[in-house]
Order: sequence, then structure tokens, then C-alpha cells
Amino acid sequence: MLSIISSYQLKNLTSENLIILDARAGKDAHQNYLESHIKGARFIDLDKDLAEIGENAAFGGRHPLPIIRKFIETIFRLGISDDSNVIIYDDKNGSNAAARAWWMLKSSGLEYVQVLDGGIQAAEKAGLEFATGEEFFEKKNLIKKHQWLHPVSDLEDVENELTNNSATVIDVRDSYRYNGESEPIDLVAGHIPGAINIPFSENLDENGFFLKPEILREKYSKLLESKPEKLIIHCGSGVTACHTILAPHFAGFEIPNLYVGSWSDWSRREGKEIAKEF
Repeated sequence: MLSIISSYQLKNLTSENLIILDARAGKDAHQNYLESHIKGARFIDLDKDLAEIGENAAFGGRHPLPIIRKFIETIFRLGISDDSNVIIYDDKNGSNAAARAWWMLKSSGLEYVQVLDGGIQAAEKAGLEFATGEEFFEKKNLIKKHQWLHPVSDLEDVENELTNNSATVIDVRDSYRYNGESEPIDLVAGHIPGAINIPFSENLDENGFFLKPEILREKYSKLLESKPEKLIIHCGSGVTACHTILAPHFAGFEIPNLYVGSWSDWSRREGKEIAKEF
């Protein structure tokens, strides 16, 4: 199963096990969901369901992963079972929280998980049915998992891999943030020394849809030529990074490591070097 699905495919999809998740983020995300969402979609909250936000972002970043046991409880609450066909959307074509939810669900062992290409905007244009208010559904039972199945890295891993030149560390933030020109979210501008910049937006075409798998494969093959094969992906807080885990996976690459803490972790850690490009 491909990791991306179009609105037209979803519109014609007939599946008894279909679960749609609305992963829009931001302070008004739940209110926006109540006002309008794809019919049947269930709301999943970035800060409450997809992260375990601590008191100090210097140890784990702004959106640390919850322990898997807690996330399994979230899956149970959302009515998702092991054989569910889960499709996730947001309003930023995966970069808001849909790709993060995809990574977490796949890493929990679920097989049938996809992100809606073009997000809620594409669904509206395709004429999918919308609804308001909360959706009601039954909880399900799941096989318990004890650890994330896909690889994660912490700050020490990233530092060691860069020192030994044994991994390619990719920063997916916009170039102006990587360059250190300005930083709209975290406390310090710049990037991890040795990390390369491939903005997540380059996974998309001029209309905001994911590039075709063959184009993505050629693109990443060229960008990573002569670089260490092991990949560690990061962004500001480990959310948008999942967009650049999703895209290469869509193109047939192995799922790389996610540096969950990302720049929000590194930039706050005392004594860590910070690079700038201007």
C-alpha cells in the first residue's frame, strides 16, 4: 500500500475498516474540526495525542514522543484496530501533523496507514462530504506494543554520527531558518553543524501535492549521492520531519531515523555548537 492517497481515491474507497483522522494543528484546531471536517473523521490532537510535552524543551524538544503504551491507549480511544485502514489529513499537506500521526501509527505496528494528498483543501475540491460537530464511534481492542518499531535518534546519537561521518543528517526546515537568518519559533537561529538542508516543501509540486514517487526517488538519490546511507531527519520539533520520512518512503526508500527533539532540543542544550550560513 502506498503511503499517500488522493482525494479522488478516498472518495471512491469502499472499506468497512476505514478510519479518517483530522490532524490539523494550532490553537483553533479542534474548533475548526467542529465547524467542518470530512464526514466521519475523528480528531487527533498534536499536543495531547501525538506528543508528551515536558517542562524543558532542552531535553526532548517541543514535541517529544509519548511512551508507546500511552499512544496505544489513544489509538484504542479513536476506535482504531489492527486491521483498520487509516487515512490522515491536515491543512498543510502532511507537514502540520498528519505525517507525524502517520509515522506514529506505522511505528506502532499498523499496516494500512496513508496521508491524504493535498489535505482538507483537496478534499473540498474533490467534493467529499463534510460534517460538523463531534463524531461518535466505538472503541477497539489492539495488540499491545512495547516499543516504537521505526528508528529514532536522540541528541547524543546525532552528535556521534556526525563526528564519525556515519550518517547524513537532514534538516527539513525552511532555508532561512537553517541559514540562521531568523528563527520564528525556537530561541536561537541556525542549524546543527554538519547537517544538510532539504526543506520539506521540496517534496511538493507547484500545486502543493506530493511529487510522483519516481521524481522523489530521483531527487533524493541525487541529493544523497556520495553521502552516508544512514539518514537522520529533523526539523524544529520532530513533527514536520515526518514529512521527509513519508516522502522518501512513498518513493521506495527505507524509513530513516527520526531525531524527535530536533532543533528545539539541540539549540537549547547548553554547550552545543550552532552553525549559520550568512
